[in-house]
Formats: sequence, C-alpha cells, structure tokens
Amino acid sequence: MITLAEVLRRSTGYLESHGSPTPRLDAELLLSHGLGLSRLELYTQFDRPLTDDELAACRELVRRRGTREPVAYVIGQWGFRRLDLAVDARVLVPRPETEVVVDRCLRLLAGLEHPAVVDVGTGSGAIALALKDERPDARVTACDISEDALAVATANAGRLGLDVAFVRSDLLDGVDGGPFQLIVSNPPYVSAAEIDGLEPEVALHEPRLATVAGDDGMEVYRRLLPQAAERLAAGGWLVLECGAGQAPALTAAVGELGYREPAVDRDLAGIDRVVWAQWP
Repeated sequence: MITLAEVLRRSTGYLESHGSPTPRLDAELLLSHGLGLSRLELYTQFDRPLTDDELAACRELVRRRGTREPVAYVIGQWGFRRLDLAVDARVLVPRPETEVVVDRCLRLLAGLEHPAVVDVGTGSGAIALALKDERPDARVTACDISEDALAVATANAGRLGLDVAFVRSDLLDGVDGGPFQLIVSNPPYVSAAEIDGLEPEVALHEPRLATVAGDDGMEVYRRLLPQAAERLAAGGWLVLECGAGQAPALTAAVGELGYREPAVDRDLAGIDRVVWAQWP
C-alpha cells in the first residue's frame, strides 16, 4: 500500500513537471479535499496507507490540476475574506487583489447607515457577498450579464445566508433603484491581444466573457464610468479594480468625467490595482 506521504511526494513532483507554480501547496489542497482532511491532518497521518478508492480519487484531482485547471475549479471552492465560495468554470476564481477592493469599499462606507451598494459584474458574488457579510446593514445589489455567473452567485448567497439582490444586466442598464452610495466593479480588463499570453489557468480555463475587454482592456470602463455617474448619489463613491499599468489611464478618464480627486490603492504585490473617486 502507498502511504499518504508518498502520494503527496509524487503528486508534488507531477504538478511541478506540469508547470504548476505552487506544486506543493496545490498537492496539499488537492489531497486534503480528496481525503476529507485538513492540511494539518495530512501531516499527522503521513504514515497512513491509502485505499484504492482514495488513490483513484486523488489521482483524478491531480490529473486535472496537471492540465493547469485552477485548483479552485478542481476542488469546487475558494476562500475570499471570511467566506468560502463555490466556484467553477462559469466564473473567475476570486483573487487576493480583489480583497483590496473590498477593503476600500468598507472604508468608504464607514459612517454611512444602510448604504445602497451595487456590484457590477459580480461573477461568483465575491465582492457583493463579502460586503454584505461585513456590512449587514448595507442594501446590496449585484448584477452580471452572464446567467451562468448569476446562478453561481445566487447559490453562494443562499448557502451563506446573505441577502443580496441579483439582477441580470449589461452593466447598469437593467439595475433599478438608486441613487447609490457606492458602485463597485471588478470588470473584464484584459486586452484581446494579451489573453493568449497569460498563464494557462486564465487563458484556457477561466471564462473569457469575464476576462477580455476589447483591444485595449478599457472597453468596459468606457461604458461603465458615465453610467455610474448617472446612478451615484451626491457624494457617492465609485471603486474599480484594474489591471497592471491601467491605473493612469483609468484615473484620467474618471477625472475627465467630473469625479472628484480620483485615487489609487496598491495590492499586496505593490501593483496599482484599485481606482476610486467620489461623485460631487
């Protein structure tokens, strides 16, 4: 019989040979999921032999990751702030840099009672659900053009018991109500020319509708900025995630439309990632 330690060693080597940038971590996450153990329990049960059924289950998970399918899709869930979200190929994998977006939103909402918030292009619901989780008094609406994405987000909200209104909409076109104290979006911002050169996890597996935005990656911003200006309350806030190198152009576009004093936050890697500004 093969022990857990040996399976972990072999899985790590297999994933390394297939290009995973984090083979050991990936192997730990996959085996933990396949065996129903925590990562700590993996190490306390190193000498345990695996059954044939356990080996088969773990091999299939590792095989899928070997194709560079994101770990989140393979295990079907991913952590985002205080939440565990169900994710699959219908939505983007929530990323740490988007947690910086939520941080900024929470700071801007501090002191406001029952703020009305819209998350545009919600995907898995990560931003909207995190905001509702950490600001229960907020009235949160989340929209997406993708029915598949809304199905994922709605299921996440139901499982987590978070009251968010979901609307199928092309940006803000189909969203009723307002004015809103905050409009937030992590929209598609990869250019068509860039996408095939990105890591296989993105280029081959994540949905292009949620990734690619025209020839320069700025197409969605050009449509969203004037829409948001019409729907924000006086003194309301616009918060946008952007790609590396896009902050200067996005900041300029925000300022030209009359938003007040646009500013930029960096992510944990030091990249200008979040552009935010106030409507007069």
